[in-house]
Amino acid sequence: MHVLAPRLRRLPPSCGPVRLVGVDGHAGSGKSTFAGRLAAALGGAPVLHLDDIATHEELFSWTRRLLREVVEPLGRGESAHYRPYDWGARRLGRPRTLPPAPVVLVEGVGAGRRELRPHLARLLWMDLPADEAWARGRARDGEEQRAFWAAWTEAERRHFADDPSRPFAELLVRQRPEGYEVAPGPAGIADPDRTLTHSDEPSSVC
Repeated sequence: MHVLAPRLRRLPPSCGPVRLVGVDGHAGSGKSTFAGRLAAALGGAPVLHLDDIATHEELFSWTRRLLREVVEPLGRGESAHYRPYDWGARRLGRPRTLPPAPVVLVEGVGAGRRELRPHLARLLWMDLPADEAWARGRARDGEEQRAFWAAWTEAERRHFADDPSRPFAELLVRQRPEGYEVAPGPAGIADPDRTLTHSDEPSSVC
């Protein structure tokens, strides 16, 4: 993180004054954990979790709402306001504010969708195969979520078949025992970084 974070800060703004950074990948691939650690390395960068934008009725059809409530205000240099979805109560919660910070992370399945990519400074893909990621997610959520996971995985397959993110990722993130390995992705970047291993200890970064 100690190498990746400053490089993200140096990117040109992509959404008004904001460097919007997408963290995409299959459900269960570790996006939330990685985004949390990256946000901390960025000095407390705001994180928008797409689980707060999606709903049971709109697992993936929330693009217009995201653009209207989040992307457009940030593009004007204004704070965004959105109502996070409560998955247990099945209703929207109280409004939250997302400030136009220098770097804002958007993490979740679909963070690299085609309508959002023009607004991203970088797209990172958690490079874990779907079946392995979904197995991790099922183990995390337990037996009571079996029916939801069956519906989710089918919906996710359809989403990525129609709108794949990985081919457009500039960076691939792979979890290792010592931290995270970040490597150039399929989309490449103008000045490709060498493969870098990031861990929580600065002395382990190479």
